Amino acid sequence: MEKKVHNVEGQAKAGPYSHAVEAGGFIFVSGTGPVDLERSLFELEDVKKATVITLDNIRRILKTAGSDLDKVVKANVYLRDMADFNLMNEVYATYFPDNQPARTCIAAKQLPANIPVEIEVIAIK
Repeated sequence: MEKKVHNVEGQAKAGPYSHAVEAGGFIFVSGTGPVDLERSLFELEDVKKATVITLDNIRRILKTAGSDLDKVVKANVYLRDMADFNLMNEVYATYFPDNQPARTCIAAKQLPANIPVEIEVIAIK
Protein backbone atom coordinates (compact mmCIF):
# COMPACT_ATOMS: atom_id res chain seq x y z
CA MET A 1 0.00 0.00 0.00
CA GLU A 2 1.35 3.39 -0.98
CA LYS A 3 1.37 6.25 1.49
CA LYS A 4 1.75 9.96 0.95
CA VAL A 5 2.85 12.49 3.57
CA HIS A 6 1.18 15.90 3.81
CA ASN A 7 2.62 18.82 5.76
CA VAL A 8 1.30 22.38 5.83
CA GLU A 9 3.90 25.06 5.32
CA GLY A 10 3.94 27.45 8.26
CA GLN A 11 2.02 25.10 10.57
CA ALA A 12 4.03 24.09 13.60
CA LYS A 13 5.14 20.56 14.45
CA ALA A 14 6.49 19.62 17.84
CA GLY A 15 8.41 16.55 16.78
CA PRO A 16 9.28 14.02 14.09
CA TYR A 17 5.83 13.37 12.62
CA SER A 18 3.72 14.44 9.65
CA HIS A 19 0.64 16.64 9.84
CA ALA A 20 -1.19 13.95 7.86
CA VAL A 21 -0.54 10.69 6.09
CA GLU A 22 -2.68 9.45 3.21
CA ALA A 23 -3.03 5.68 2.74
CA GLY A 24 -5.72 3.34 1.45
CA GLY A 25 -8.07 6.17 0.52
CA PHE A 26 -7.93 7.64 4.03
CA ILE A 27 -6.19 10.68 5.47
CA PHE A 28 -4.91 10.30 9.02
CA VAL A 29 -4.38 13.69 10.67
CA SER A 30 -2.03 13.86 13.65
CA GLY A 31 -3.17 15.31 16.93
CA THR A 32 -3.56 19.04 16.37
CA GLY A 33 -3.85 21.80 18.94
CA PRO A 34 -4.83 25.45 19.20
CA VAL A 35 -1.82 27.15 17.64
CA ASP A 36 -2.87 30.53 16.26
CA LEU A 37 -0.71 30.59 13.13
CA GLU A 38 -1.03 34.36 12.64
CA ARG A 39 0.28 35.10 16.12
CA SER A 40 2.40 31.94 16.56
CA LEU A 41 0.85 31.48 19.99
CA PHE A 42 -1.12 28.74 21.74
CA GLU A 43 -4.61 29.53 23.01
CA LEU A 44 -4.33 28.18 26.55
CA GLU A 45 -7.31 29.60 28.42
CA ASP A 46 -10.53 29.80 26.37
CA VAL A 47 -11.51 26.25 25.34
CA LYS A 48 -14.11 27.50 22.84
CA LYS A 49 -11.55 29.69 21.09
CA ALA A 50 -9.02 26.84 21.32
CA THR A 51 -11.47 24.46 19.67
CA VAL A 52 -12.10 26.92 16.81
CA ILE A 53 -8.37 27.33 16.20
CA THR A 54 -7.78 23.58 16.40
CA LEU A 55 -10.54 22.69 13.94
CA ASP A 56 -9.45 25.47 11.57
CA ASN A 57 -5.93 24.01 11.66
CA ILE A 58 -7.32 20.53 10.95
CA ARG A 59 -9.36 21.91 8.04
CA ARG A 60 -6.17 23.48 6.63
CA ILE A 61 -4.35 20.14 6.88
CA LEU A 62 -7.22 18.23 5.27
CA LYS A 63 -7.45 20.71 2.38
CA THR A 64 -3.71 20.34 1.78
CA ALA A 65 -4.32 16.59 1.49
CA GLY A 66 -7.32 17.02 -0.85
CA SER A 67 -10.10 16.50 1.67
CA ASP A 68 -12.18 18.56 4.12
CA LEU A 69 -14.09 18.34 7.38
CA ASP A 70 -17.24 16.97 5.68
CA LYS A 71 -15.24 13.82 4.87
CA VAL A 72 -14.13 13.11 8.44
CA VAL A 73 -15.24 9.64 9.55
CA LYS A 74 -13.56 9.47 12.99
CA ALA A 75 -12.39 12.05 15.50
CA ASN A 76 -10.54 11.69 18.79
CA VAL A 77 -10.81 14.67 21.13
CA TYR A 78 -8.51 15.07 24.10
CA LEU A 79 -9.42 17.62 26.77
CA ARG A 80 -7.25 18.97 29.56
CA ASP A 81 -10.35 19.02 31.77
CA MET A 82 -13.60 17.13 31.16
CA ALA A 83 -15.42 20.10 32.70
CA ASP A 84 -14.76 21.78 29.31
CA PHE A 85 -16.73 19.13 27.41
CA ASN A 86 -19.89 21.19 26.84
CA LEU A 87 -17.94 24.29 25.75
CA MET A 88 -15.85 22.26 23.30
CA ASN A 89 -18.95 20.45 22.06
CA GLU A 90 -20.77 23.73 21.28
CA VAL A 91 -18.01 24.70 18.86
CA TYR A 92 -17.39 21.17 17.55
CA ALA A 93 -21.07 20.83 16.54
CA THR A 94 -20.82 23.90 14.29
CA TYR A 95 -17.97 22.31 12.32
CA PHE A 96 -19.88 19.05 11.77
CA PRO A 97 -23.52 20.15 11.27
CA ASP A 98 -24.48 17.37 8.82
CA ASN A 99 -21.58 14.95 9.04
CA GLN A 100 -21.19 13.86 12.63
CA PRO A 101 -18.21 11.48 12.53
CA ALA A 102 -17.71 8.70 15.01
CA ARG A 103 -15.97 10.28 17.99
CA THR A 104 -14.15 9.55 21.20
CA CYS A 105 -13.62 12.27 23.80
CA ILE A 106 -11.47 11.79 26.86
CA ALA A 107 -9.72 13.91 29.44
CA ALA A 108 -5.97 13.44 29.22
CA LYS A 109 -3.79 13.79 32.28
CA GLN A 110 -1.56 16.26 30.45
CA LEU A 111 -1.49 17.68 26.92
CA PRO A 112 1.55 19.26 25.24
CA ALA A 113 2.22 22.86 26.36
CA ASN A 114 -0.81 22.51 28.67
CA ILE A 115 -3.21 23.18 25.77
CA PRO A 116 -6.90 22.75 26.65
CA VAL A 117 -7.82 20.62 23.61
CA GLU A 118 -6.15 18.42 21.02
CA ILE A 119 -7.99 16.71 18.16
CA GLU A 120 -6.98 14.04 15.64
CA VAL A 121 -9.14 12.86 12.75
CA ILE A 122 -9.41 10.25 10.02
CA ALA A 123 -11.04 11.38 6.77
CA ILE A 124 -11.73 9.89 3.39
CA LYS A 125 -10.00 11.44 0.38
